[in-house]
Amino acid sequence: MAVDLRQVMAAFLTFSMFIMLGNMIKKDHIDPLLEPLPDTPRVQYDVLKISKPGMVKLSEVNYGPWKDNDEAARPCWKKPTFKGKEHSNGYIFFSLTHGPEFHASQIANAVLIARQLGATLALPDIRGTKLGEKRRFAEIYNVDKFIASLNGVVRVDKNPPAESSNEKKLHIVRVPNRVSEDYIASNIKPIFQSKRNLKIVTYFNSSPKIMEKENHQSNAYQCLATFESLKLQHDLQELADSMVGTLRSLSAKMNGRFIAIDLRVEMLGKKSFHESDAENKKCFNAEEIGEFLKKIGFHTDTTIYLTQTGWHSSLNALRNVFPNTFTKDAIMPADEKAKFMDLESNGYEKIIDYYMCAQGDVFVPAFPSRFYGGVVGEQLLLARLKSLSLPRKLLIRRLIIFPLHSQERALCPFMLLLKNWK
Repeated sequence: MAVDLRQVMAAFLTFSMFIMLGNMIKKDHIDPLLEPLPDTPRVQYDVLKISKPGMVKLSEVNYGPWKDNDEAARPCWKKPTFKGKEHSNGYIFFSLTHGPEFHASQIANAVLIARQLGATLALPDIRGTKLGEKRRFAEIYNVDKFIASLNGVVRVDKNPPAESSNEKKLHIVRVPNRVSEDYIASNIKPIFQSKRNLKIVTYFNSSPKIMEKENHQSNAYQCLATFESLKLQHDLQELADSMVGTLRSLSAKMNGRFIAIDLRVEMLGKKSFHESDAENKKCFNAEEIGEFLKKIGFHTDTTIYLTQTGWHSSLNALRNVFPNTFTKDAIMPADEKAKFMDLESNGYEKIIDYYMCAQGDVFVPAFPSRFYGGVVGEQLLLARLKSLSLPRKLLIRRLIIFPLHSQERALCPFMLLLKNWK
């Protein structure tokens, strides 16, 4: 009987496909379970000594629903060529307030206003939560990089003339977040033409609205200012990088990845966070977050960073499930604490937390706040974000961020709600 070569070839290809499929199933679902876990690093939390460590060689094994690395995202801006007048029409002054999660939006507003008015942007100062508390911009952010990032968009003056910067004489204008060109033309330009020097104060609505008329060029300016202009000053950047390096070194089993949780005991104690029913809970304590992370598949050796300053007994429930849980004071080099762990002000600590959460491979907000939306924006810039809506009893193998409350939809439109885990 004659042999049909086409039938032989078809049978060979079918058999090869079954072999490849079997190897894929074995690699993804069987091999990780059979491979022994590496030894757990022993950590004494009260006497943990941290210097500026080098990165250890990390294991390739994944233990938990970690997200694979994606390609870098494309920037949302195109650097323009400045076509304004050579001489400035006046100055726009402003301050950075409320915390790092607000700073980028305040910068974006100021840049667009100065651009539209043909004004020079004065380098802002940074105001704290206490009356009269003020820092120089250079204490937190890199001045040279700030100016360079806005080159071609607006002029930035580090030392505006004294007669222009007298706060007692400056006219103050309140403007909404994500201000539009139409708003600037109607409400700000007439005042600027009269006064020449203005101080703007950005206010944030509880339910921000999208600009009525979309202008891609203006959006590009705001995007550039939001994501490119604010970089940490050298010493602070070096400290934050060393802390990230420490966490990754302690997380060898997870290929150097760690979870960042915005969990502060004083916030959980606020009455407003508990005025909700079980289906629409506003905040989650350490025990509930630990149960959640374990239920969706994270290994108990996962390394966790908490934004809480100093350890609190209420956090023990989380550490009982995930022993490698740290607060910033545990992983900060001892010689840096005197400078950056300021008991009188938490300005540095908030900046460090913001950076650490943005660098984390997974971010979990324990309560609703604009901090969450800001971190999501930084994650988007780093191309780490994946928007997910998780049904019940479903284990997601590639995951980056967990929005735990419906209120976050208003603060960050990029994410879908995660709820109803049982």
